[in-house]
Amino acid sequence: MHYPADSQHPNQKMEESLGVQIFERSNKKVIPTETGATVIASARRILNEIQQINELAELAQDPLSGNFRLGAFPTLSTYIFPDLVPAIKQQLPKIRLILIEEKTDTLIEQLKQGKLDVALLSLPINGDTLQYEHLFEDVFKLAVATDHPLASKKIIKQSDLRQQQLLLLDEGHCLRGQALQFCQLNGAEEQQDVRATGLETLRQMVRAGTGITFIPEIAMRKPDPGICYLSFAEPVPSRNIGLVWRKTSAKTHLIKQFISLIKNTANS
Repeated sequence: MHYPADSQHPNQKMEESLGVQIFERSNKKVIPTETGATVIASARRILNEIQQINELAELAQDPLSGNFRLGAFPTLSTYIFPDLVPAIKQQLPKIRLILIEEKTDTLIEQLKQGKLDVALLSLPINGDTLQYEHLFEDVFKLAVATDHPLASKKIIKQSDLRQQQLLLLDEGHCLRGQALQFCQLNGAEEQQDVRATGLETLRQMVRAGTGITFIPEIAMRKPDPGICYLSFAEPVPSRNIGLVWRKTSAKTHLIKQFISLIKNTANS
């Protein structure tokens, strides 16, 4: 944006008003001063408060309307959103649904900062400012190519995984941590030279015979040519999916409706 020659940039007006230098300026860049960084952080908090006040006013008029920001991690969002979104549109038609797909740590931080209303996460979740409700259990299957030696087994015992090389996701995915924990308990190993950024890439590598992997039941496809999904013997590895929100959220009524909707969708 260009300003007239005799006018000041809003940032300069703010500096004059406050009597402090907020930015260091050069011909190439503008960076906040130490004081400026504090002022900017405070301004952001104020803007968030204003947004919350506006949302409170909207909720007072209709608690089942307005923006609703829902987050989920990639190995869940890809498979739950397609069934969940139509149900939300039908049963909660007045809300404006905003979907966010991020890794777990980012979602938790966005929840705490008020950038998300709720998030679908793998439980348990730590955080004094957050609360959650369990929604459903998502069990893991072992995905192998149809010509893999394990494909003939009806049930996979923990001992079957000994010395097996498993394909896992990149760092930062909660599914990677869950799979690694199971591997360590049962003598399986990670394929060190191959990792993937998503389950669909893992699925294609399994089909190609590159290796075997864990696939959550929600991501299974039947039929899925070239792949066998094998059940585990007890104790069956799984992840517990829950809805997480801030304890101070003003959207409690809507969240309760949302929980009921997700449970119905997951069980149908």
